Amino acid sequence: MSNKRKCLLCKTKNQEVDYKDVATLSRYMDRWNKIQPANRSYNCAKHQRLVQNAIKRARFLALMPFTVR
Repeated sequence: MSNKRKCLLCKTKNQEVDYKDVATLSRYMDRWNKIQPANRSYNCAKHQRLVQNAIKRARFLALMPFTVR
């Protein structure tokens, strides 16, 4: 038996991660606004790449902070 959780984005059959959806993206960041690794966020490799790129885009457009002060 495997105790590995399935990727949440695979469960919902979500093919794209929107960089404008800040509420969803903040779920994949820790309290210091660092991107969580795949083993902590339970993402598959494909969705982890999509989440990382979406967070980076949101940061560049000032929708999300880079750091905590």
